Amino acid sequence: MNAANNAQSEKKKIIFSGVQPSGVLTIGNYLGAIKNWKSFEEEYDPIYCVVDMHAITVRQTPADLRRRTYETLAVYIACGLSPEKNTLFVQSHVPSHAELNWALACHTMFGELSRMTQFKDKSAKNAGNINAGLFTYPVLMAADILLYGTSLVPVGIDQKQHLELARDIAIRFNSVYGDTFTVPEGYIPPAGMKIMSLQEPAKKMSKSDENVNASVAILDDRDTIIRKFKRAVTDSDTIVKKADGKDGINNLINIHSCFTGKSVEEIEREFDGRGYGEFKLAVGEAVADALAPVRSEFDKLMADKPYLESVMKNGADRAHYLANKMVSKVYRKLGFVARPR
Repeated sequence: MNAANNAQSEKKKIIFSGVQPSGVLTIGNYLGAIKNWKSFEEEYDPIYCVVDMHAITVRQTPADLRRRTYETLAVYIACGLSPEKNTLFVQSHVPSHAELNWALACHTMFGELSRMTQFKDKSAKNAGNINAGLFTYPVLMAADILLYGTSLVPVGIDQKQHLELARDIAIRFNSVYGDTFTVPEGYIPPAGMKIMSLQEPAKKMSKSDENVNASVAILDDRDTIIRKFKRAVTDSDTIVKKADGKDGINNLINIHSCFTGKSVEEIEREFDGRGYGEFKLAVGEAVADALAPVRSEFDKLMADKPYLESVMKNGADRAHYLANKMVSKVYRKLGFVARPR
């Protein structure tokens, strides 16, 4: 992309987000993130990356990480993110992420990082590998966002604390060195923002859950999707109606609503007197129907690795152009001597 096109794209405010290639993407990732991203492509200049650098805070099998990086990019495109309208790239392909990370780390307080609840949660799950990256990765997330002058960040509730830290870092840096970073706002989807586990409905659905029946992958086949929903935990009641204490059925109603566009009231009327078994089957079928085109497109994309690599390259070229400008600006303000040409 040439400089003229870059200048044209930069007139729109930038929206940025990314997903780790560290597990099988679930319908929680789909509804809470990727599906919503497409709606921003006309109003904003969207930049979405595969955040592979974040993934290594937990030990990864290298071959699996490489495969999932391709798969995550393919899922982005299969879910409707056109490379022509969205900048799609792999985080590690743009060195500026790591460069800005260090500059921001020197303006982040130890106490701020020690209060991050996700560090405590992940430390408990990875007691044998509580590494410094696990502690400081919210700074890398701040670098991801601030590199591009991001105005809006689609974020789940569990990442809201990290976005607040990014805002605090930007404000602190600006107060010391003058106007440098855009202070980003968060966007939390009003519906489907938190899809819960099918087996432990009080807990968020996770792509790393060891119970295969707890989550539904975007790429699961039809029979697998329906089987998982049939096994979903509900309660001893039989009435399809949202209510306090009915976490399982509330989650299923929410999922059905997100995939069909029907309101909660419409769903409750449609399944009045029909029982949980029939409803769980209907939810499974609705999800399977909606995801079938995604799976079909994904298979085509994964069979064309050169195309995926061309998307990676073009996206990284555009991202590098923007990110390098920001790093140069930050380095100048910090007092670093520019590299002689």
